[in-house]
Amino acid sequence: MPTLTQTPSQTIGPFFAYGLCPEQYRFDMASLFTPVLAERHAEGTPVTIEGCVYDGSGKAVDDALIEMLQADAQGRYAQPHDDIAATGFKGFARVGTGTDPQARFVVDTIKPGVTGPASAPHIDVIVMMRGMLLHAYTRIYFEEDAQAHANDAVLAAVPPERRSTLIARRISNAGRAIYRFDVHLQGAQETVFFDV
Repeated sequence: MPTLTQTPSQTIGPFFAYGLCPEQYRFDMASLFTPVLAERHAEGTPVTIEGCVYDGSGKAVDDALIEMLQADAQGRYAQPHDDIAATGFKGFARVGTGTDPQARFVVDTIKPGVTGPASAPHIDVIVMMRGMLLHAYTRIYFEEDAQAHANDAVLAAVPPERRSTLIARRISNAGRAIYRFDVHLQGAQETVFFDV
């Protein structure tokens, strides 16, 4: 009889589509989380965040998985299931880049509020993809909140010349604000990642 040993660490590989966001990939299973952080009736300013995950050669990655967590417009994180159903604010989203023709992630949400005195409005982001043994953690801040950025403790810990990699840029305001936030895994524009 063979001796069983510990299973080695796995990359996210091709398996995330089945287990983490099957509806997006048209599998006959329900997704626990979708690319929607906040339903249309949620209180707050509706926004869409779109972007790509780029590898070291500048190519858009078509099998990345993005998870986002944020506070609502009042700076509170989603809690009980009943509150989520009543308010329309889920606070967590999961989306893959494999079904978009441009390998983008697109997430609908509301503009987050400030969670404390040393915090600017932000969204926490986790990036997973093939070849990555560990998740990469980053944040999205919004370009119009420059005054609040000066008081944000996390952003203050980032060298000034690198902070721009954490700022989402508004690209449209026709009916719904659309922000662009790209994740660069390597290279001159590498996104700041946090050791969590």
